[in-house]
Amino acid sequence: MAKIQFDRDFDPQYGTAVRVSPLVRRVVCNNGGPFTFTGTGTYIVGNETVAVIDPGPDDDDHLAALLKALDGKTVSHIVITHTHMDHSPLAARLKQATGAKTYAYGPHGAGRIKNSGDAQLDAGGDYDFSPDVLISDGDVISARDWSLEAVFTPGHTSNHMAFALKEESALFSGDHVMAWSTSVIAPPDGYMADYFASLKKLLDRNEEVYWPTHGGPRRNPVPFVRAFLTHRKMREAAIESRIKKGDRRIGDIVKNIYSDVDPRLHPAAAMSTMAHIEHLIERELVKTDGELSLSAEFRAI
Repeated sequence: MAKIQFDRDFDPQYGTAVRVSPLVRRVVCNNGGPFTFTGTGTYIVGNETVAVIDPGPDDDDHLAALLKALDGKTVSHIVITHTHMDHSPLAARLKQATGAKTYAYGPHGAGRIKNSGDAQLDAGGDYDFSPDVLISDGDVISARDWSLEAVFTPGHTSNHMAFALKEESALFSGDHVMAWSTSVIAPPDGYMADYFASLKKLLDRNEEVYWPTHGGPRRNPVPFVRAFLTHRKMREAAIESRIKKGDRRIGDIVKNIYSDVDPRLHPAAAMSTMAHIEHLIERELVKTDGELSLSAEFRAI
């Protein structure tokens, strides 16, 4: 399996607005864990009239830190990359405090018809959030000194949107591309075919730095994105190979190909494995007699 050169050297400096570029400050929430790394990084874009990207979880301390960082500023936009519980719930209280409208692709599940509830991961779906303003791929929101282009990147969730800051050749990549880890793709809302397509989409862009919601930045990101694609293709080939060798259930596949991964992440690995199998089924390389699920049996065609 190809190794991706992750960067996990990151100091979150909780509760402090850290300037990371001339137009961007970051405040990190103290909600670290296996899926959130050191916590949710909320970005403040602009110097007078500002946008807030991914307010984070409904956390009193984080809200207080954001309001302190926003003191004296005009908040014009509250921007959501996607609706997981570590990204969007605080938007309601921040909206109440600032009067700013919320902007996103849509509510949870907006990009895909779903069979049932989301996978039970630490960062589940925020079904209470609904944006004031719907935005689509290519839309631009702006103030005097900044502009953000919406870049639709479904896969991790069906409503995932990245945002390109044109003035700094930067992309706020949410959970689509992170420097510290790969992204979990959890069906039914997460969809591997979309994730592949969204990674390929970024290869045609020219941003010089990515600012993910978790962890630090990734500079010179295109080779990194290409490595993600290679990694996912190899992972999918390994899953197909295990099924050809007789592994019938996702649990058996995870034990064989994720043996070097922290066991706490095996439930997430199982979800991504299921997403890969869904992709293999759609391409008629694997089949199952029942519905796609963690307990289903699979076999090669």
